[in-house]
Amino acid sequence: MAKNKNLIYVAASLVVFLVLAFLYSTPVFTGKQLFQHDIVQYRGGAKELLDYRENFDKETYWSDSMFGGMPTYQMGSRFEGDIIKKIDSYLNILPRPVNYLFLLFSGFFLLGMVAVRNWKYALLGATFFGLSTYFYIIIAAGHNGKVNTIEYFAPLLAGILLVYIRKKYILGFIVTTLFFGLQVAANHPQMTYYLFLGLGFLFISELVRAIKKKVPMKHFLVSSGIIAASLAIGVGMNSQRIMANSEYIKETVRGKQILTNDSHKAGNTGMDKESILMWSYGKLETLNLFIPRLMGGGSQEPEGKEMMEKVREMVQQNVSSQAEYERISKGFGSLTYWGDQPGTSGPAYQGAVVCFLALLGFFFAPKKYRYWILGASILTILLAWGSNFMVLSDFFIDYIPFYSKFRAPSSILVVVELLFPLIAIIGLYRFFKSENLDEEYKKKILTYTGAGTLGLTFILIIFGKSLLGFATDNERTYLPPFLLDYLIDARFGMFRTDAIKALLYVGITCAVLFFSLKQKLNQNIALLIIGAVSLFDLWSVNKRYLNDDNYVDKIFAENPFQTESSDYLMEKAGDNENLQSILASIPVNKTLETIAEKDKKHYRIYNQVLGVNSETNTSYFKSSVGGYHAVRLRRFDDVMNQYISNVDSIKTPKILNLLNTKYMIFGETSSPQVVPNPNANGNAWFVSDLKFAATPNEEINLIGEIDSKKTAVINNVDKTYFEGKPVQIDSTATINLTKYEPNELEFKSSSKTPQLAVFSEVYYPHGWKVFIDEKEVPYIKADYFLRSLHVPAGNHNIKMVFEPEVIEKGKWISLICFGLFIVLSGFGISLMFRKPKNTETSNA
Repeated sequence: MAKNKNLIYVAASLVVFLVLAFLYSTPVFTGKQLFQHDIVQYRGGAKELLDYRENFDKETYWSDSMFGGMPTYQMGSRFEGDIIKKIDSYLNILPRPVNYLFLLFSGFFLLGMVAVRNWKYALLGATFFGLSTYFYIIIAAGHNGKVNTIEYFAPLLAGILLVYIRKKYILGFIVTTLFFGLQVAANHPQMTYYLFLGLGFLFISELVRAIKKKVPMKHFLVSSGIIAASLAIGVGMNSQRIMANSEYIKETVRGKQILTNDSHKAGNTGMDKESILMWSYGKLETLNLFIPRLMGGGSQEPEGKEMMEKVREMVQQNVSSQAEYERISKGFGSLTYWGDQPGTSGPAYQGAVVCFLALLGFFFAPKKYRYWILGASILTILLAWGSNFMVLSDFFIDYIPFYSKFRAPSSILVVVELLFPLIAIIGLYRFFKSENLDEEYKKKILTYTGAGTLGLTFILIIFGKSLLGFATDNERTYLPPFLLDYLIDARFGMFRTDAIKALLYVGITCAVLFFSLKQKLNQNIALLIIGAVSLFDLWSVNKRYLNDDNYVDKIFAENPFQTESSDYLMEKAGDNENLQSILASIPVNKTLETIAEKDKKHYRIYNQVLGVNSETNTSYFKSSVGGYHAVRLRRFDDVMNQYISNVDSIKTPKILNLLNTKYMIFGETSSPQVVPNPNANGNAWFVSDLKFAATPNEEINLIGEIDSKKTAVINNVDKTYFEGKPVQIDSTATINLTKYEPNELEFKSSSKTPQLAVFSEVYYPHGWKVFIDEKEVPYIKADYFLRSLHVPAGNHNIKMVFEPEVIEKGKWISLICFGLFIVLSGFGISLMFRKPKNTETSNA
């Protein structure tokens, strides 16, 4: 009976999560969809991939849509053996973002049930975790892979705790394997990596407990073996994705450096430190876990518009000279964010109530939870400081494997956002339930922590201006006193509002716990009040960053690259800034569409109007020189940095010619100007001269100097390729593209003498196969980042096909590992439900 009653409570909790998720996302009831910047960019960059899938009912693992061409492994490609990804799709079947919110709540509920085995506390903890502000910020931005990965943090930890703490080996194996496999399938390795940095403390804690004989060493070894097997199978189920990405990453900006310059040395792995640490949390900024707008919140807070109007009015009244205008412009950054990061969409707010309860939890929770959660929380906070705590950051970048592959250390705070709600509910549960904690100890801890938290908050409210400053060094240098004083007062007002709220929320929580301790308030009522206060707090803050304005009509969400304006679209857009940006791009989109319709051949477009590295509008219509993607191929990125991002009137055109850039777009968004490029090299060409380079630096420098239509730059390591393969001049030789698909290109060549062909296709050493008259032949790299092939005299058919062997190998490993998981799980479940034949067997 009790078991059935508990199941009813669990089912009711899931209904509560569903209701909360839909209530937060009410525009989905009217058919509206989220407008997410990164998803808009994805739609443009993945257009060629999506069209190929629709037209041929199969996958292409290469696309020429962005940056001269790149694998599609991180552009939404599908893998045939990816059964675990299909499970993820079924779990995320609800409309976005209802699916994310429901799974965030539900996943932590499972963790809460494992940790405290009480549905009330699990329900409370689920709201603590599922309403963490950072999740709503990344949902609004379109970081779907990131939030999809975070969904599985809590249930994965639940599985590990089932094994280590609850000694439920079979159930723990199933839960751990399933949710680790799902987390890897969500395809955000950075989040998974950060989680396991934190979970390392759990492993150390369990090892210490075994050494101190708090638990049997045999249990620790068996548990560790089960977890290791779970993780291995979870990885195995994702073999296609992992193997393909591992092969790809080595050739990208996350792999080894190729060039040597002031910021890095050839052979070093990962990104340079400046790129890794660019988004580093400030030390004081960490307090915005407790007070959201300690440093102003986000770069675009709602108060920003009013502040900007006031600033303009003050400048008009007080500034008369051009020199003073220019000086003021140097001092302006974001009006509503003055922290250490270059900019931010919002704070990693955890909730005043949650942070306070987490603080109590570190005193009340059992040691088996307390120490590892404290250690993991401290480490991740220190790592989030990044460039503001270089001793630790340098150590991790230089010595900890894979750490240098990831940027934006501020995002490691997701670990704290998992662990604070966990320690909060564990501590709260023991506060109410534990007989090992005497009333005097509870009263003492509650008094000291409550007084300390409230006192610190009160001090910040009273002396905040002098303690926190509310202005950056740059602003203090360039802004006149009248503007600086206004900004400080306005910002302090934002902070004070949130700080007073934190004071109130913590005060209510302290009072509730105090009256509960005195038996003057029922435990259930206390939990209800705490939950309501925390829910109101987090809900109201989250609505600043993800609200009804983030939803748009289906016509905009599914086709953000509009090419025709109309009164209907104008009316639908209203004053929504996101939609206004779509309408503003219509002239550019129309220009791109016109080019693509008039010239259907294969070539690239250089679009300077929208920003070469920050748009996929071009990719939506035609292959682009630029694009929008965090993981570009290293060689292409090097060329971009040297020749395209830094425009040179002589050298940049040479590189655009190499990339077969047939059209260039300049001017303003409202009136783009198309400039045809008659000097583009074409899809392929024969060269008559070879120039050998001793180093990669020499290679990349030479391509900005040579006449690439006549000369190819070859690295010395490829000299042996030309043994027995002469290259002779033939002014009548021709080579032309006859078929284009993203993963298959065909050319026809004709020459009287042996030739070296250079292709306007990015060099990638894995998966591309080249055939001359159906016979596979080797090819090499030329001009630092392009493909090149020796072609014998005569008439030939040349074919390039992208058939990465890693995909087929990975498929079988994925299928075998998933099958192994099913077999082991089935066998384990049969053991769980097998009735013992006798008492002796039962005892065994």
